Amino acid sequence: MQIEAGTVLDAKITGITSFGAFAELKGGKSGLIHISEISEEYVEDVSAHLKKGQKVKVKVISVQGDKISLSIKRALHDEKRSRRENKSRPETKAAPKSAGPPEVFEFAGKHDRGDLSFDDMLQKFKRDSDEKFQDLKRSNDSKRSGGYKRTY
Repeated sequence: MQIEAGTVLDAKITGITSFGAFAELKGGKSGLIHISEISEEYVEDVSAHLKKGQKVKVKVISVQGDKISLSIKRALHDEKRSRRENKSRPETKAAPKSAGPPEVFEFAGKHDRGDLSFDDMLQKFKRDSDEKFQDLKRSNDSKRSGGYKRTY
């Protein structure tokens, strides 16, 4: 059986370590489920989430020679996504024709990014930020030095 990255398979947990768990796949091959790929929540102790002999669904992350990286977290994520896509939506009544066209919001001016690359947007943000900072600094300096003084 050829194992390819991206496929979801059934596996049986064969060993638990402090850094993850080893799982046996069909065909006698085994792979590692790293501690970060066990659950979406923080996993401090692998044995609190998995038991030896437990059957789980895993997604193959990568195959490099004999090393197979597996993920329970990604398999669950894919399963949830496929359920959402396959879920049929209830039919809704069509809006009356007198309702008019839907509102469309268009952002222009500052929010218009056009064909700027990320670096260009970052430079623009930095320039705008520096200008605002200088304006704020000038405003505060004028309030401190010049101002009303009482004379006795």
